[in-house]
Order: sequence, then C-alpha cells, then structure tokens
Amino acid sequence: MFAVLEEEAALDIVQDAMMKLAEKYGDRPDEEFPMLFQRILQNTIRDYYRRSKVRSMWTTLLSAFSSDDDDDHDPLETLAADEDDSGPRTPESALLQTQTLAAIEDEIKKLPTRQREAFLMRYWEDMDVAETAAAMGCSEGSVKTHCSRATHALAAALSAKGIKL
Repeated sequence: MFAVLEEEAALDIVQDAMMKLAEKYGDRPDEEFPMLFQRILQNTIRDYYRRSKVRSMWTTLLSAFSSDDDDDHDPLETLAADEDDSGPRTPESALLQTQTLAAIEDEIKKLPTRQREAFLMRYWEDMDVAETAAAMGCSEGSVKTHCSRATHALAAALSAKGIKL
C-alpha cells in the first residue's frame, strides 16, 4: 500500500514540476529545459517533504483525539468531545481533550492574520502553496514564510503550555 502511495506522490510531483515548467518557462529555448526542469523538480520535491513533515507533526499531535476503530477519521475535524461511541473513554481524557483543543484554537486565533490564513489554508484546508498564494493574493514565497512562522509560533506557544508535539 505504501509503495502505491509513494508512486502516486512521485507521479504528482513530476506532473506538478512539468506544469510549472510549461507555465513559467514555455517561451524559453529548448536547450534550457533540462536544467530548468531539474531545478523545478528539486524544489517541488523539497516542498512536498516540508509539507508532509509539518502535516505529519500536526496530525500526530491531534491523532490522540481520534477513536481507535475509525480509520477514516480526520483528527483536524475533531473540535469537541462527543459522548457517543467515538468519544473519549474517561472523564479525565474528555477534559484533557477539550482543554488541549481549546488551547490550540486560542493559539491559532492569536497568530497574525496572514500567518493564520496561510496556516489554515495549507494545513486545515489542504491547499497547496500555489492555491494558497492565489487565494491570499501574495507570492508563493510569502505563503511559505507565513506557514513557517505560524508553525514555529504555535509549537512554541503549545510547548510553553505543556503540550508536547
């Protein structure tokens, strides 16, 4: 299963790199394409792994709030403790979950507007850098900077509150 996912991700990365090459450098001479494509592909691979690393960190943090029997559960959709079968097993864990989620929400609200927008679009809405940049009306580099700053600020604030990532 993982090999299929990795192959699909690799194909998506190559396709994204080819699209960027065609969109941004289609008017260049043919002899420049190999070097341009190599650089675009390297950057696209780096973006993929950076995004995966950050998404994994937040998913791992929030996965503690999902039930063990629900494979399709998205931990980012868990905003309150339910009292049904998918809810916490003890009152203590329900309280801890509610307090932790409230702390995360509070810290997200405290982020500067642009950082909050970029963070939520990239990691909550699962938009890519280009989509986020278009939605925010800024460059892709700005989106990456805003996301990085938001992630570091959230990690530091949550760590200061005793929430381990």
